[in-house]
Amino acid sequence: PLLSKKGDIIIGGAFTLHNQMSKPSLSFEVTPEDLTCSRINLREFRFAQTMIFAIEEINNSSLLLPNISIGYKIFDTCGLTLPSTRAVMGLMNGKTNASDRGCSRRASVHAIIGSSESSSTIVMLQISGIFHIPMISHFATCACLSNRKQYPSFFRTIPSDFYQSRALAKLVKHFGWTWVGTVKSDNDYGNNGLATFIMAAKQEGVCVEYSEGFSWTDPSEQIARVVTVIKSGSAKVLVAFLAQSEMSVLLEEAVKQNLTGLQWVGSESWITAGHLAVKKYSAILMGSLGFTIRKTKITGLQKFLLQVNPSQDPQNNLLKEFWETTFSCSFQSDMHQGTQCSGTEKLNDIQNPFTDVSELRISNNVYKAVYAVAHAMHAMFNCKDGEGLFENNTCADRHNVQPWQVLHYLKQVNFTTKIGDHVFFDENGDPPAKYEIINWQPTQNGIVDFVTVGLYDASLPAKKQLKLQNKTLVWAQNSEQVPVSACSKKCPPGTRKLLQKGKPVCCYDCLRCADGEISNSTDSITCERCHSEFWSNERRDRCIKKKEEFLSYEEMMGALLAASSILGTCVTAVVMFIFFKFRQTPIVRANNSALSFLLLFSLMLCFLCSLTFIGRPSDWSCMLRHTAFGITFVLCISCVLGKTMAVLMAFRATLPGSHVMKWFGPAQQRVSVLGFTLIQVFICILWLTISPPFPFKNIKDFKDRIILECALGSAVGFWVVLGYIGLLAMFCFILAFLARKLPDNFNEAKFITFSMLIFCAVWVTFIPAYVSSPGKFSVAVEIFAILSSGFGLLICIFLPKCYIILLKPERNSKKNLM
Repeated sequence: PLLSKKGDIIIGGAFTLHNQMSKPSLSFEVTPEDLTCSRINLREFRFAQTMIFAIEEINNSSLLLPNISIGYKIFDTCGLTLPSTRAVMGLMNGKTNASDRGCSRRASVHAIIGSSESSSTIVMLQISGIFHIPMISHFATCACLSNRKQYPSFFRTIPSDFYQSRALAKLVKHFGWTWVGTVKSDNDYGNNGLATFIMAAKQEGVCVEYSEGFSWTDPSEQIARVVTVIKSGSAKVLVAFLAQSEMSVLLEEAVKQNLTGLQWVGSESWITAGHLAVKKYSAILMGSLGFTIRKTKITGLQKFLLQVNPSQDPQNNLLKEFWETTFSCSFQSDMHQGTQCSGTEKLNDIQNPFTDVSELRISNNVYKAVYAVAHAMHAMFNCKDGEGLFENNTCADRHNVQPWQVLHYLKQVNFTTKIGDHVFFDENGDPPAKYEIINWQPTQNGIVDFVTVGLYDASLPAKKQLKLQNKTLVWAQNSEQVPVSACSKKCPPGTRKLLQKGKPVCCYDCLRCADGEISNSTDSITCERCHSEFWSNERRDRCIKKKEEFLSYEEMMGALLAASSILGTCVTAVVMFIFFKFRQTPIVRANNSALSFLLLFSLMLCFLCSLTFIGRPSDWSCMLRHTAFGITFVLCISCVLGKTMAVLMAFRATLPGSHVMKWFGPAQQRVSVLGFTLIQVFICILWLTISPPFPFKNIKDFKDRIILECALGSAVGFWVVLGYIGLLAMFCFILAFLARKLPDNFNEAKFITFSMLIFCAVWVTFIPAYVSSPGKFSVAVEIFAILSSGFGLLICIFLPKCYIILLKPERNSKKNLM
């Protein structure tokens, strides 16, 4: 061991006291030289001294392990697997070879604190775990170490990367970075940590552009290639899951290639490493974000560290090396140049990672690990017979404590340190996962300040785990604006993502939502279809009520049709007034004045019924418009039919012995009109009873608007009503056609024929026009047909008579008619 002390209890320590290892020549011609570690790691040396400080503090305490001294053996792992194997063998066997004493004796240590790297810890556990020697790591974060089947004797005072990796993914997502690059240490720590991050990032919708891994022992060409990949990437955010050794070599190459402008997101391994927060790297790392455990203050530690001196153990080479590195001097007496070390130099005047106690995070983990072992041993020594954890509730032999016994008591550890940290281990040997979010911010004197800007607590519900404090963040290149890192620009509301073929899901095009679909959020994956009564607005980000369309009085077409209807009603009323005023004249009396007035009244109703087709459809208007139209037109056609039959029968009555007029007099004509009309009334009553027309919102014919129309209810009823009108009209047309050439100075049948010809032509063309017209135009077609046929009857039958009555009164005589 590089540092050791005897005691009743021995705690082993494994730290990366050096971060460089010699590479002996493997020529296979001579015995290879021993591996030697060099370049002392001052931060790790502080960890080792913190372990010694905690042990000394416990030894001086009368409350914890009274009258029992704790010793220690601290070995160097050099951050590599081979020296780690050598360290764990030394911790287990002591100074003698195992073959000299056999394997029946216990290990030389009761527990091991370390190591600082996951890979080194795994190597050590694979050996020490066989003998159930408990190991408590202060810095090994690989989630793989939580596997209790593989590592049943492992504990740690630092949270697992299982939580940190997910926290990093949440942090990246929080700032909207969906396109990131990643770089990792090519070992268990980096491989497992980054694999978990990538999986969590995928769940958060974050894509990884590239993922590069390397080891600090790789050739410089490999490191240069990694930096080149980073520079050529389009991602503006780099997630670095690196151990400090890899981070150091990467930054050296980054300086050479002038790698700037990236937002670094780091793991706790390096995010608070003081030796990286120097001016040399500030242009690269300023604004970095990352997670680390809570920092604290350990009373008395700084004083203890400043008392470290080679004079404490003059034979200890590690203390000499530390002193020489710190003060850039040498203890060699035959120096030709350089400074001679006196041993009286003052550490108070030095600022380096060893003396810096402003960021005591990992050191606190070492402190808690030592106290966890002490509390386990204390509980074991205070065991009362019958209350032990072993077979038959027995206690351990105080004079022959075995490591596996310490292991059982470590599982029960639950205490609070002097500084207020609650220490316990879950079923996997892990502590609670709580992190601080650190932001690298510059200070006035140019030194980087690790500012806590948020917290992460894995024990809280998912939405409350990440909490940023109301503090100003500094971003890459001292910018105050949050960097944007995305493969594609955000898709605004009204569009959806369309993935680019062969690229990650974060690379997409923005496709505008189709008609009737919307997206009201940024980066929407799909467009939602609006409800049937709604339609998308122009920007496609909101559903608006569809415009309801119907033939209204306010629009030009509705107003013209309504005016035409009123005009027809007024003209009919004028004609009726003329006929009433001249009712005693021959031309009025000769044309069956009763039927003429009834015909004019029915025409007025026909013109007025067209108004029921205009306006918003309602239950009453829908039932009224079709039935009123059907009944009034049958009344109208019945009157025309009565007049036609009267003309035809009048000439038949002139034949000798004919008694036809006896059977078709005025009374019979009125009865026939009433009978024809009642048939239509009966049809309409059946229609309204069985399946009446009703208001209907037509959303099929037009996608962007609702057509308010009257559904027919029973289509059979509608076509029966229409067919009955057509049947009467056809019958009337035939009779009038037969009577068109009867000898008469004023033959009314001729005008009836013309009127019926117009009527039939209008309604024959109405059917295809009605079926093919969309929306409100079908209603307009029906109104037009009603008005056209009404004006046709009015003009053809009554206009010639009005012409004679008003303008040719001399022709309005019995003599002229005869």
